[in-house]
Amino acid sequence: MLGRRAVVVGGSMGGLSAAQALAPHFERVVVLESDVLRDDATDRAGVPQGKHVHLLLAGGLRALGELFPGFEHDLARAGAVPMRVGLDLRSETPAFNPFPQRDLGILAYAMSRPLVELTTRRRAQANRALELRQRCRVQELLARADGDAVTGVRYQDEHGTLQTLDADFVVDASGRGTLTLRLLETLGRVPPAETTIGVDLTYATAVFEIPSPAPSDWTGVFTLPAGDGRGGLMLPLEGNRWILTVAGRHSVKPPGDESGFMEYVAGLRTRTIFEALKHAKRLGDIARFAFTMSTRRHYDALPEFPAGVVPLGDAVCRFNPIYGQGMSVAAQEAVALGTLLEHRATEREPLRGLAAEFFTRAVPIIDTPWASAVIPDFLHPETRGERPADFEQTLKFGLALGRLAAQDPDIHRLTAEVQHLLKPRSVYREPALVERVMASLSGGKS
Repeated sequence: MLGRRAVVVGGSMGGLSAAQALAPHFERVVVLESDVLRDDATDRAGVPQGKHVHLLLAGGLRALGELFPGFEHDLARAGAVPMRVGLDLRSETPAFNPFPQRDLGILAYAMSRPLVELTTRRRAQANRALELRQRCRVQELLARADGDAVTGVRYQDEHGTLQTLDADFVVDASGRGTLTLRLLETLGRVPPAETTIGVDLTYATAVFEIPSPAPSDWTGVFTLPAGDGRGGLMLPLEGNRWILTVAGRHSVKPPGDESGFMEYVAGLRTRTIFEALKHAKRLGDIARFAFTMSTRRHYDALPEFPAGVVPLGDAVCRFNPIYGQGMSVAAQEAVALGTLLEHRATEREPLRGLAAEFFTRAVPIIDTPWASAVIPDFLHPETRGERPADFEQTLKFGLALGRLAAQDPDIHRLTAEVQHLLKPRSVYREPALVERVMASLSGGKS
């Protein structure tokens, strides 16, 4: 054991994954969650984005399976809908309506956010080393007088009483990561540099009964936007339902009333989704959400960092949610943290310097989803932030790669493996593939 007690701040997907990764290495892991946690798959106030489309990427599914063996079967039993990547989702791009559909041998799951979180929480609570305390709001991270290490947390319990909880190790999975930033400020430490991308995204979501008969050639539809930024993603949900999220950027904002919502759907680049829904029964209200800015904090570049604490998930990198990467990245970071703790178990001071090593390991986990979002985000001229220096070249490469993927099932599978975080984007630098893409760009044979 590396210590007597670890504390995880936040009981959402990142916090639950981290707690499971910590459990083999500490006598007790306490998860402190500020929200009320119900024992059913219903929306909760602490996850305002939970009412919108969620897809567990194959890389996230694999990571959760490592943390919770048999997790995929738990999801299926709970009603999550398996989706064969490349085949079941009709992808309508400006260049292809639709992109060629193929079974690429990769499985992902579509379900509501409350369902995947409830499934994860039940597995975590089955671990006797874990304790989940709800309605506990952490106020601050506590450090030694010399500021060299974190020693615990101060939180407000369900009765409004301030409590102190000692800990050998703390994971900040609180979402926005302000606890860690405030700790560094209090200690007079240098904060991490940040990269921000102002995307000004607004989306609206509605749930529908799947009508009978339903289309037989797809399970979900992804209509990518053209110049106006209007797009939509419709996926199946547990309980024979569809969930549709439509999005717009900057001045283009989908409305929240029924007639305005359906008019917006009818105005998408294709009418596939509208035709599927025009006779479907809507269930519940239309939910709206706004996301202003993606933020990546470069903790890996800090010269020093207190021992006994690491931020994880959105506290390190908050992704544009339209790409569905956040849950999967947090689970992969938790796996990396667990592996790191295991490797350090025999060291004399296993927690000393752990944060720096974790940040280094997190960089390649974050690089691929971050880069995969940056290029399409900057296609919109109003997007704020510094474009990558090689933006135009990367954009041309990506378009040519997409054309090759439409022709070649092997390349299609490779691009899907990168999209689903099963492989890093560095595979695109493989010489034979680069040669084919460059030949395509120059008009030669591919």
